[in-house]
Amino acid sequence: MAQVLRIVPLGGLGEIGKNMMAIEYGRNILIIDAGIMFPENDMLGVDFIIPDWQYLRDKKAWVRAIVVTHGHEDHIGALPFLIREIPAPVYATPLTRGLIEVKLKQAKVIEGVTLHTVQAGDRLTIGPFTVELFRVCHSIPDGVGLGITTPAGLIVHTGDFKFDQTPVDGKPTDFATLAEFSKRGVLALLSDSTNADRPGWTPSERVIDPAFDAAFRQAKGRIIVATFASLISRFQQVIQAAVRHGRKVAFAGTSMLENVKIAQKLGYLEIPPGVLIRLDEMDRYPPSQVVILTTGAQGEPSSVLARMAAGQHPQLKIVPGDTVILSAHPIPGNEEMVHRTINRLFQRGADVLYDPIAPVHVSGHASQEELKLMINLVRPQYFIPIHGEIRHLKAHARLAMELGIPAERIFTVENGWVIEFRDGQGRIAERVPGGYVFVDGALIGDIGPEVLREREVLSREGFVVAIVRRDPRTGRIIGRPELITRGFTFAREAEELLAGAEELILETARSANGEGKSRQALAQRIQNALADYLYRHTRRRPMIIPVVTE
Repeated sequence: MAQVLRIVPLGGLGEIGKNMMAIEYGRNILIIDAGIMFPENDMLGVDFIIPDWQYLRDKKAWVRAIVVTHGHEDHIGALPFLIREIPAPVYATPLTRGLIEVKLKQAKVIEGVTLHTVQAGDRLTIGPFTVELFRVCHSIPDGVGLGITTPAGLIVHTGDFKFDQTPVDGKPTDFATLAEFSKRGVLALLSDSTNADRPGWTPSERVIDPAFDAAFRQAKGRIIVATFASLISRFQQVIQAAVRHGRKVAFAGTSMLENVKIAQKLGYLEIPPGVLIRLDEMDRYPPSQVVILTTGAQGEPSSVLARMAAGQHPQLKIVPGDTVILSAHPIPGNEEMVHRTINRLFQRGADVLYDPIAPVHVSGHASQEELKLMINLVRPQYFIPIHGEIRHLKAHARLAMELGIPAERIFTVENGWVIEFRDGQGRIAERVPGGYVFVDGALIGDIGPEVLREREVLSREGFVVAIVRRDPRTGRIIGRPELITRGFTFAREAEELLAGAEELILETARSANGEGKSRQALAQRIQNALADYLYRHTRRRPMIIPVVTE
């Protein structure tokens, strides 16, 4: 009896980031990618988000391998957390493996981890799965898509891709293998949807070179280029522009420096002798001969560029005459932080170049015409749009219908919705956990919606602490209550308000009668009475924390 093939999306469907997919056949699971996602504006204090792999916890023994498509954070960032729980072997191309090793060493989980280096064109046998890696062009070298032959049929997972005919590394997407998959017959195509709402074709990486040349030619002072810490191809373009215009290059940002070392060591980044300098060597050269490559193109508050814009970086200060190039599009949800950073840079006298002001960035993802070409090359029986917000997935599904794939053979689902194939027939099955797991410092998964709601109230309304002392034998209040406020109102502006609050607490305690014998009951009465009182007088609802001591 044939077993069921299950495709279980655990991240990346219905959102941008934290991509993770499980392919399950019988008691065998293949995991594709494990990335992180940046927090949204209302996720106060959260560092980043990882997928919820609760579904896999009681199936650890079934996981045969983790195959990684490329080295961006939204595909490898959660690996240190995943491997702690599910220590499966990891397969990755050379550069991707190098970037993974950096992350595992930083997280101190490198010991005992089995890492296999693979190449585009390799064929792997992993349990009942035969995995063929095919080259795809993206904004980082060494990206691959996957052809996964299962007992139930062939699945093609594109990874992140675009059809760039002139990529920086000279290695375009492998059309021939995609066409060969089509000849075999493809059960399901899982295709990148990030740019499914953008018409036309995504421009080649090469269009950036003239834009960089123009910016380098016009800049009179230092040039600061902000981009992603893993955008190796962009590093190469900046270095080549610096060489053409007689400038030295310094890297700022720990993650970027680590990635540069790995890329140089593996031959993916060529830096001519004498071009690279340290940050503390910049003062030896006039500003017109210096380029700084840094992180912070997404406006992250802790990044180098954001700290420079706020005047808080210990080494680097923005000065009039600097030219700052933001070589990245804002990830959805980060627009506000990016715009704030740009405004602060202008305030400090910098000239700021960013898309669409200048063509200093192109996407690494396929636009509509390329997505159509992918579907026509592969001609799958079933189509599953992946990697995108719901609007992207829906737009991609519409493209597939335009190309003749019936609506009943297109599965537009969000994280957690299981897709099953039995005897060649697909259906959407049950939903498993596929939500957010918040990482806040050393806390992983301990921060939930309730904590975030509390943080939102604190940030918006402030808090009031009411401290009451009472005699444990009689239940009577000793002395007057003490009120402490933060972020609510200045005491000197609200003496009458707070004096009234103190009288209210005393009256509430006196009227508690028998209920006053319980500290919890008295605290609840005080909290309710204060909430009503403060709202009546201020129309605000601060967080109220009653403390009853004996």
